[in-house]
Amino acid sequence: MVFHKIAEKIKAYGKLVMFSHTIFSFSFALVSMVLAARGLPSLSTVFWIVVCFLGARTGANAINRVIDAKIDAGNPRTANRQIPKGEMKKGEVVAFTAFCFFLMLLGAYQLNWLCFALSPAALFLLIIYSYTKRFTFLCHLILGVTCACAPIGAWLAVTGKFSLIPLVMGCANTLWVAGFDIIYGSQDYEFDKANGLHSIPVTFGVKYALLIAMMFHIVTLLCLVVIGILTPQFGVFYDIGLGIITVLFLAEYRMVSPDNLTHVNIASYSVNQLVSLTLLFFGLLDAFF
Repeated sequence: MVFHKIAEKIKAYGKLVMFSHTIFSFSFALVSMVLAARGLPSLSTVFWIVVCFLGARTGANAINRVIDAKIDAGNPRTANRQIPKGEMKKGEVVAFTAFCFFLMLLGAYQLNWLCFALSPAALFLLIIYSYTKRFTFLCHLILGVTCACAPIGAWLAVTGKFSLIPLVMGCANTLWVAGFDIIYGSQDYEFDKANGLHSIPVTFGVKYALLIAMMFHIVTLLCLVVIGILTPQFGVFYDIGLGIITVLFLAEYRMVSPDNLTHVNIASYSVNQLVSLTLLFFGLLDAFF
């Protein structure tokens, strides 16, 4: 009975923070880590990078549910989330968030002084993002920058210094996330506009928002090409991966249009989970073989 309750609670928190979406920036982090180490770093380094990533990502999604609880309750699309429905209390989720962020800070401390010194800046981004749609249409890019802490942080964890490769990878991560977040946000155009919330769809309209998202993803591909040029470990397998990612991006924009957002969840989330897995698989394949 006790184990069943524990399992149910874990399942509830997994749903709360959309744990299945962890793969989005995790692939960038793992590829960056392997490139920085020119192979696999020590198991201790791998462990603490994973702890940092999971603590940051999980904590950010949990606090987002608290900060946006009132907005979620008013939006028919999100009204069935756990806090608006009363299935979880805000205090409980805040405590969970604090634990996750503690893990992130502990992991950064265990890695090196630079990671720990920069961890407050990362923590600020993880929290402030949830407020940005209240005052700027750049919220999608701020989310992207927050996610880009993953590959840049993984590189710093291994090398202890900045380099061009993780910065370009961070740029790719930023624009990729911002692009599919714009697509996802298009379905809330009417609600966001009526409630004074800011987004690229609200500011420019859904038609132009989808074009902006497409431009972001084109530049994402260009950044990934540059990474391939800068990285000696990458070769034919990585190029194959880029070809598959290009096809996935094309498919993504065939699924949505200003007049038909029926498949927006598939286009923004499901397709981009495949993009992430493709980068991870072919990137690691070239890095190790």
